Amino acid sequence: MDTDLAPTPAPTGENSGCAIGCVVGVLFLVMLVVGGAWVLDELVKGLDGDGQLEQVGASGGVADPLGPGVVARYEDGLNVTVDPPHREPDGTYSFTVTYENGTDEKILPGGESSEDSVSEAGPAPLSVRAGEPLDNYSEYDLTWLNRQESAFLLILPLDGGETRSVPVRVKPSERGTPVTVEVAPPDDGYRDTAHFQFVLD
Repeated sequence: MDTDLAPTPAPTGENSGCAIGCVVGVLFLVMLVVGGAWVLDELVKGLDGDGQLEQVGASGGVADPLGPGVVARYEDGLNVTVDPPHREPDGTYSFTVTYENGTDEKILPGGESSEDSVSEAGPAPLSVRAGEPLDNYSEYDLTWLNRQESAFLLILPLDGGETRSVPVRVKPSERGTPVTVEVAPPDDGYRDTAHFQFVLD
C-alpha cells in the first residue's frame, strides 16, 4: 500500500496578498465604525444644542442642583464653578463664581447690561437668592453686598481659553440660610441654567 503524501505546496504571492487584503479590510472597517460613532456623537450634540449641560451625577437642573465646588459643564466647553462659601468675621459670607471659557469664541457671561446681569430675586445671567431652587418664597432673607462689582466683572468680554472669577459677598438674615445660585450665561441660541445650592453655616 502506497502511503506517500503529496508535498504541500509552498505559499504563493497570491495567498499572502489575500491575507494583507483581509487585514487592510478589517482596519478600514474599524476606522469606519469609529468615525461613524464620532459623527453620530457630534450630530446628537448638534441636535441638543451647545448650551446643554453635560453632567455626571447631579444634573444642575432646578430639581437636582449642584453643590459648591462642582463644575457645571456645557457642551460647547464653557465651565462654571461656584466655590464653597467662606464666613467672614463680620458675619457676612463670600464665595466666587468662576467662568472658564473653553469655547473658541468670546462670550459675555453677564450679557451686555450691568443692570440686567445680576439679580437677588428674578432670572438673570447670575442670580443669588435666599432659599432652595424650587422655592417660590423663602422665610430667609439675603443681601448681596457687592452687586455692582460682580455685575461689572460679568459684562467684560471673556475670550476663548480665559478664566474669570467673580467675587460675591452676601449678608444673610440668619446663620443657616439656604442659598441658591443660578448661572445662565447668555447665548445666541440656547443655554441651560445651572443651579447651585448650599447653606450658609
